[in-house]
Amino acid sequence: QVQLVESGGGLVQAGGSLRLSCAASGSIFSINRMGWYRQAPGKQRELVARITSGGSTNYGDSVKGRFTISRDNAKIMLYLQMNSLKPEDTAVYYCNFLIYGRNYWGQGTQVTVSS
Repeated sequence: QVQLVESGGGLVQAGGSLRLSCAASGSIFSINRMGWYRQAPGKQRELVARITSGGSTNYGDSVKGRFTISRDNAKIMLYLQMNSLKPEDTAVYYCNFLIYGRNYWGQGTQVTVSS
C-alpha cells in the first residue's frame, strides 16, 4: 500500500507564494509519474503539474511560468512551488503518484488566495 500526505497549504494574499510538499510511504518500488492536481468548489479536478520518471514536466496552462514542480527521489518527496498566486488558484491541491499503472492520491491540502 502507498500513502501520500500533502502539507504546506494555507491562506495567502494575491501575489504571494506557497510551497506544497507531498511525502510518500509504503511499498514504492517504481514511480511512473508524480503530479499535482487541484479541485475548486463546483469544478472538476484539473492538472496543475506533473513530472515523469525521466524528469519531463508539463503544466496546466493557467499556472505556466508561476508554478514549479520538483522532486527528491531519495526522500520520495514531491514539491510544488507556487509563486504569483491569484485568487483563482484557490482550491484543494492533491498529490498523485502513478505506480505500475495505478493511481494513488493524497487527502489534499487547502490553498486559499485572498484578493
